[in-house]
Amino acid sequence: MAHFAYKLIPPRPSFFADQTEQEQAVMADHVGYWTGLLAAGTAVVFGPVLDPAGVWGLGVVEAEDEAALATIAANDPVVKAGVGTIETYPMPGAIVRPAPPG
Repeated sequence: MAHFAYKLIPPRPSFFADQTEQEQAVMADHVGYWTGLLAAGTAVVFGPVLDPAGVWGLGVVEAEDEAALATIAANDPVVKAGVGTIETYPMPGAIVRPAPPG
């Protein structure tokens, strides 16, 4: 398995403060999608990054390869709706903490 950084760049710097109702619905679906990826063990972490230049989203995923990552992105409600831009980056040599015992 490989790790990848997944960056959601919103359509405007103020996006997280002034979303339309339609954008809010898409973002709710996006959070639900990523929550499912987290529950399935595909997503390691996800959430907004409070960059002073403008908030953006970050996810770290574990996937077989870039083709699997492309499938994850293609099924993201944000991508389907055309809300924002997605960039992905491989993380070779990512150091990941072991799963907690239990």
